[in-house]
Amino acid sequence: METSEISSDQTSRKAKKMKTLSQNENGKLLTKQELLILVSNAAAAAHSFLSHNDILLLPSQTLALESLISSSLLSLRRPSLEPLTLHAAPHNLPEPNQCWFRRFLSSAGAGEHSVLWSHAFRMSEPSFTLLLGLLTPDLNAAAVHSSVPPNFVLAAALYRLAHGAGYKALARRFGLGSSEKACLAFFTVCKAINEKLGHFFELQSDVSRVLGEFGWLSLPNCCGVLGIGKFRVDSGKVLGENGSLYVQALVDSAGRFLDVSAGWPSTLKPEVILHQTKLYIGVEESRDLLNGPCLELSNGDSVPQYVLGDSCFPLLPWLLTPYTKSNKEDEDGLTSMEKNFNSAHQRTMRLVRLAFGKVRNRWQLLSKQWKEECLEFLPFVIVTCCLLHNFLIKTRELTVEDEENDFDNSREEEEEEENEEKLPAFNGEMNESGQKIREAVAMNLSRVCLKR
Repeated sequence: METSEISSDQTSRKAKKMKTLSQNENGKLLTKQELLILVSNAAAAAHSFLSHNDILLLPSQTLALESLISSSLLSLRRPSLEPLTLHAAPHNLPEPNQCWFRRFLSSAGAGEHSVLWSHAFRMSEPSFTLLLGLLTPDLNAAAVHSSVPPNFVLAAALYRLAHGAGYKALARRFGLGSSEKACLAFFTVCKAINEKLGHFFELQSDVSRVLGEFGWLSLPNCCGVLGIGKFRVDSGKVLGENGSLYVQALVDSAGRFLDVSAGWPSTLKPEVILHQTKLYIGVEESRDLLNGPCLELSNGDSVPQYVLGDSCFPLLPWLLTPYTKSNKEDEDGLTSMEKNFNSAHQRTMRLVRLAFGKVRNRWQLLSKQWKEECLEFLPFVIVTCCLLHNFLIKTRELTVEDEENDFDNSREEEEEEENEEKLPAFNGEMNESGQKIREAVAMNLSRVCLKR
């Protein structure tokens, strides 16, 4: 009874408030025409506020306001309301004299401008300038927009990656003319990044650095950590309910992507994906990868170059996965040596989740659930974002340690997703050579732990 009275009282107060809002200065109820005029004026006032303050607002705020204003105007233009709103609501709000980015470039002092730049494009202005220098020849050669400078085209693409802005918003903010031209500009930049920054996947060219860094983690001759990232797609016929795209990635101890293979449907098992990737072919067939000298350990064991892999992958001489429970004396089926290896393996696998989490957090377009009709473009965009991630590490703008506070929430969400939808462990035959090499690495790790 008490709850019912409270609910009734709240309803009564809301009704009085709505009645007050719908009354004019003389206390009379407003007509529908008068209400629509008020809504129209409010939309115009909001647009005026946005036009005068969009440089100082966060991109997420301006995009949200633009969306609300556009929705209000579309509602006012419904056919059923057209006779009433003919003289009340503008069909198009006035555009500013200059596009947002042109005004942005000429705004504020250095300190404030630097912060705004990083908010807008997820990189500093010096990094943007460096990237522009690398890509400009390709952007000019593509003749994306003869009347739009390359820095406008690059800024528009980064803005879409950073905030998931639509093509219509890009065209308006960066003076690109139309949604179609904004789309062309976006994918031209993505193509240029893939072509010009592709060498930033450095497994083959920078293996000595990678080996040295993992050596400090007591993982001798380790060349990286291999895992799977998941990117949600709207359910449909191709991937089924709760479908995802899988991305196989190898990362180093600094969070750089060393190898990325994107665009695999979640209907495939990870071991099937692995056998079709350039990484597997480069190791098993062409022998171009992980072909360096073996390392002799202190007890005389010899260990070839290898990578650590998630439990969903098969155990191979060059791909070491964690131990699984077996019929041994230990109460949970694992010896202390195996536990130590699994513990180190689990900590190291976090590097893959952290790298994917940072990419999603920085480039919000990847956090959106993509529609199935756009499926063919998603892998291309994922690789673009991974290359930009490596580029920012190269420019010392992004490290493993930074952005921890900003990333905490997205990391928790990522870990929850991993716990809920953990890929099943590989249950095929165990490779004997792989078992011996894993045991040698595990024994070495145990000796290091004892010394500490």
